[in-house]
Amino acid sequence: MAIATMSPLVSLALPEKGAKRLAGQALLAIGGTLLLTVSAKTKVFLGPVDISLQTLAVLLIASAFGLRLAVATLVLYMAQGAMGMPVFQSSPEKGIGIAYMLGTTGGYLAGFVAMAAIAGWAADRGFDRNPFKLFGAFMAAEIVMLAMGFAWLAVLIGADKAWQFGVVPFIVGDLIKVALAASLVPAVWSIIARFR
Repeated sequence: MAIATMSPLVSLALPEKGAKRLAGQALLAIGGTLLLTVSAKTKVFLGPVDISLQTLAVLLIASAFGLRLAVATLVLYMAQGAMGMPVFQSSPEKGIGIAYMLGTTGGYLAGFVAMAAIAGWAADRGFDRNPFKLFGAFMAAEIVMLAMGFAWLAVLIGADKAWQFGVVPFIVGDLIKVALAASLVPAVWSIIARFR
């Protein structure tokens, strides 16, 4: 049985096809990487780790863009980082380029792409209209991202330290960000529905 797809938020602003659509998607992807960079640099200091707004940005971008454009945006963001642009949370102060990406945050960076894919997939199927469905999808995306971050960090520093420093400090903050994103996106759809 095929699952019906629906249009993500950006479809309301993009031309249906042609060069103008591609140009619009390219501009959105670039804008998305700028938002990801700003969110990475926006830090909340809680204990041994800095918590950024990046997971919130990934979830919002994915739910607004849908699967394909969200993943393309995250891949572009990773490519910018790999080329040495200081787009990540602790770059350039803790390194740049591939060396930074293979460091302690490498699993989380890869996890952001998976997170965008899951959240974008959910948006393409209309989950973004329902806060409860969207929260479930976002939680799945969050768990996958944290699992990927934990797995890579465990290789580098061991499982106990990876859990203690790479997962536990993020649980409460990330739950808040997931709940916030799952509330905001359906609210936007609700506002749009009133004016259509």
